[in-house]
Amino acid sequence: MEIKSAALIGVGAVGSYFAYGLPAKLGERFCVIASGERKEHLEREGIYINGERCPLNLKTAQEAGKVDLLLVATKQNALHEIMDDIRTLVGENTIVLSLLNGVTSEEIIGKEIGMDHMLYSLMRIDAVREENHMELHFDRIAGVFFGEKDYTEPTKRVQAVLDLFKGTSVRANFVPDIMTDLWLKYVSNVSQNLPQAVLGVGFGAYKDSEHVRAIATGLWHEVVQVAEKKGVRLPDRFLPFHGTVKAARFSTLQDIDAGRHTEIDIFAGEMMHMGKEYGIPVPYCECMYHLIKALEEKNDGKFEY
Repeated sequence: MEIKSAALIGVGAVGSYFAYGLPAKLGERFCVIASGERKEHLEREGIYINGERCPLNLKTAQEAGKVDLLLVATKQNALHEIMDDIRTLVGENTIVLSLLNGVTSEEIIGKEIGMDHMLYSLMRIDAVREENHMELHFDRIAGVFFGEKDYTEPTKRVQAVLDLFKGTSVRANFVPDIMTDLWLKYVSNVSQNLPQAVLGVGFGAYKDSEHVRAIATGLWHEVVQVAEKKGVRLPDRFLPFHGTVKAARFSTLQDIDAGRHTEIDIFAGEMMHMGKEYGIPVPYCECMYHLIKALEEKNDGKFEY
């Protein structure tokens, strides 16, 4: 099995990592999907990676047709807007990697196109986005991690993805237990993305303040309880991201700083939904949800009295 063509939807911080790395391997057989005003904007303004404009082979989904590999790198609240494009791009043997945060995007996409197309995946990336300028810290980017839900050895399609990324700047990692890894990233995001976004502080606060750490620990324990109901065992002890600089500001805080809406719905919002489903109280997540929603309203100018 060989991947000869690929398409990317979404060229934010995560998507730009692939827009930078894959053309060297696939050339014109790799494209970025966009249409309408979005396509016109990208043609006009482009995206910049570490100060240099990144060439984009822009196509509509109809122009691209069926591809061997589809990379989805939008935010989850945009999934409904791109689902028609996904259906257009997915053929009988298309592999789909959903690079979104959270733990539900694979099922959302798979419900529309069939779960047999999905590989479970996650990104570990160190990047800062300001409008169409991306600063990627390649030396600190672990890359894309992926695997099959029920297989602990690489399948033919997993190997095909590994072969595609080999020799490119994209770091690709097969994970034997991808569901645990997916939830480990999720619990880390919920516990470490959200408190710093509310407080407006760098990552070092989790080490330097017992109060910030207590909030993070409360969030961590709530996710652990829900994950157990999903059949996933997570460490009981709060584990801060390893090797992260103290000044680091993660994606939720970056969004707040830039006046953008955040991914709070797939972090604390998902937890509130799953907590209700399993009868597990999640007061820390509820508090984070409402605080960050209020910060979004503040950025929107709602409180400019």
